[in-house]
Amino acid sequence: MAGATTAPRGTPGSGGSPRKGPDSPGRPGAPKPPAPSRRSGPRGPGGRVRRGPVLAALVAAALLAGGGTWVLYGSSWLRVEKVTAAGTEVLTAEQVLAAAAVPVGAPLVSVDTDEIESRVRGRLPRIDSVDVVRAWPHGIGLKVTERKPVLLIKKGSDFVEVDASGVRFDTVVKAPAGVPVLELNAGRSPSARRFDEERLLHEAVLVAGSLQPAVAKETVQVKVGSYDSVVLELTRGRTVAWGSGEQSDAKGRALTALLKAAPKAGHFDVSVPTAPAVSGS
Repeated sequence: MAGATTAPRGTPGSGGSPRKGPDSPGRPGAPKPPAPSRRSGPRGPGGRVRRGPVLAALVAAALLAGGGTWVLYGSSWLRVEKVTAAGTEVLTAEQVLAAAAVPVGAPLVSVDTDEIESRVRGRLPRIDSVDVVRAWPHGIGLKVTERKPVLLIKKGSDFVEVDASGVRFDTVVKAPAGVPVLELNAGRSPSARRFDEERLLHEAVLVAGSLQPAVAKETVQVKVGSYDSVVLELTRGRTVAWGSGEQSDAKGRALTALLKAAPKAGHFDVSVPTAPAVSGS
């Protein structure tokens, strides 16, 4: 009598491993599942990248840039409406503003500050420096520094002002108070051929520019007889033997000290600043 038939392996309920079908993963020759796409970014249905947000951001950036340019150049919001000048002493603010010729009504961003500076200095030689700044949203400010005369050159009935750099910047009818006048008498000097008037003027400027303000106010004349013969004439008939323009800063300090130590002296000698001397009373 035949016994019970054993169930084939792999059939359901047999407890064995199920057989792999022709399309089962891992079976040789079976198609592999598609690899995930490496493209990043938001995806819509079907795995497509959504470019809408990127395009929207680019459009917004372009609109902002265009709008900013229009605000700066095309709108009436940021245009020059007010121009001010400060720092004047001899000149007036109106003279500086006229020389600057700032284009009122122009876009503030388009104003050429370097050109304005050059224009002011070219039209007003008394101006030593100009600082031009934009005062947003509607202003331009000019801060000027005027040249200071340290020496005067007599020219007929007028006076030519010379600053500490030797620049002759203006001619005035009345001599400014506290500025000495140059007296040049070097025609007969043996060194006249070697040191011309311009060189002697330079030496005189060195001397006048080295004087302390209190001493400069008491200096009436700077007399130049030769390169190494500079004499100062002070108020009350006092004189100072200065020598050449060399070591002028040291000589200026020495003279200041002598004037304080011997206020009644009539003659001072600072030609050798390390060994100054006084005489007279």
